[in-house]
Amino acid sequence: MTHPAQPKASHFINGAYVEDTAGTPIPVIYAATGEQIATVYAATPAIVEKALSTAKEAQKAWGKMTGTERGRILRRAADIMRERNHELSVLETYDTGKPLQETLVADATSGADALEYFGGLAGSLTGEHIPMGRDWVYTVREALGLCVGIGAWNYPTQIACWKGAPALACGNSMVFKPSETTPLCALKVAEILHEAGLPAGLYNVIQGMGDVGAALVTDPRVDKVSLTGSVPTGKKVYAAAAAGMKHVTMELGGKSPLIIFDDADVENAVGGAINGNFYSSGQVCSNGTRVFVQKGIKEKFLARLAERTGAAVLGDPQDEATNFGPMVTENQMNIVLGYIEKGKEEGARLICGGKRADMDGFFVEPTVFADVTDDMTIAREEIFGPVMSVLDFDTEEEVIARANDTEFGLSAGVFTNDFSRAHRVIAQLEAGSCFINSYNDAPVEAPFGGVKASGVGRENSKEAIKHFSQVKSVYVRMGDVEAAF
Repeated sequence: MTHPAQPKASHFINGAYVEDTAGTPIPVIYAATGEQIATVYAATPAIVEKALSTAKEAQKAWGKMTGTERGRILRRAADIMRERNHELSVLETYDTGKPLQETLVADATSGADALEYFGGLAGSLTGEHIPMGRDWVYTVREALGLCVGIGAWNYPTQIACWKGAPALACGNSMVFKPSETTPLCALKVAEILHEAGLPAGLYNVIQGMGDVGAALVTDPRVDKVSLTGSVPTGKKVYAAAAAGMKHVTMELGGKSPLIIFDDADVENAVGGAINGNFYSSGQVCSNGTRVFVQKGIKEKFLARLAERTGAAVLGDPQDEATNFGPMVTENQMNIVLGYIEKGKEEGARLICGGKRADMDGFFVEPTVFADVTDDMTIAREEIFGPVMSVLDFDTEEEVIARANDTEFGLSAGVFTNDFSRAHRVIAQLEAGSCFINSYNDAPVEAPFGGVKASGVGRENSKEAIKHFSQVKSVYVRMGDVEAAF
């Protein structure tokens, strides 16, 4: 008997599932048990070609449809996704290991929000009229053409929609390559879009590793590349896309600061630190993994943090009582355990956690280090696991300088009851997605993305429309043309 997570086929091209077992087999491992639950096959050159040629051809008619017609299909897909939220959440949990308690409210629901939001915007994508005396200029917002989306393994359903929804709303087609670690969910997104009436060929999903990604990114037919991934991967993909003068959005990693002042509400600050470090077992790019706590409340903060971290329920992610899941893979678990050892070696004080959990699957205990200094490895490098570094600070000026002393710039947060200070500090932090008395909220209405090495461009909100379309300007002369001869 096949596992319920086994997809109908590896790829979804031209409105249908497609299999080609000549590709390299990619085992799908369930992080909670370590068992193989499905197999997909990497795209062969023939599959890559079929996806790209189909998407290029299908885009022509789609781009000519009205935005209202396109939007209606996206809205319908959002409704289907919400109706099937439970089964999609179960699949997301098999794909990633994230607890069902979390996937039920954060994954397919977020994907549906994106489809609904961009479906609603699609009919409003207009140009402008610019009067020039008797003459005038008009602008037209046009599709880019064929877009490639490359996903990360932490939010497979959400990322497939965050990239697909604005691309389709603007009249583009898309070939999406999910992470080889989590290949299942994007296939369901494609299936739902086509069930909702999306014409065949406009949203295709193909599997594979870096070589398949490279084949997509370097193909001359591709107009745009949108990647979610690590900074090293982003630099490679950005360079390859630039060689072909392609549009890009890069949503990369971070080592974001979360600054907690003496006057903050400690309970809320602890909650923010937990959300910014332990949600999805710490596998979130925007996480606030450098928690700067002003010395006046340091011990109170640490005591309450340790208490509340003790309430983490590690266990079967398909059980809704579980609120803390495993690392996505054995490899990721070992990377995180290596960072924990470095933290101990370099002299950070272990408050709680600090080891692999004694159970099946790739579980690492939620781990908190205190007395962390800016030069420690755990305070410099992105860990992508449940490891929180708590650093002390004295003054506002000092903490701003230290918070900005990093190559990254994805997110930043401030907890304080002094609102003038909150806005003053956030204004000086070098980050794209920021929070005041909160952390890691990512509604589709708000732009999401980073500065410095954390990426270029923005996802979500009206900003995403700019990254999936281009402007044509037309000068109209109403009188005679003057010329020198």
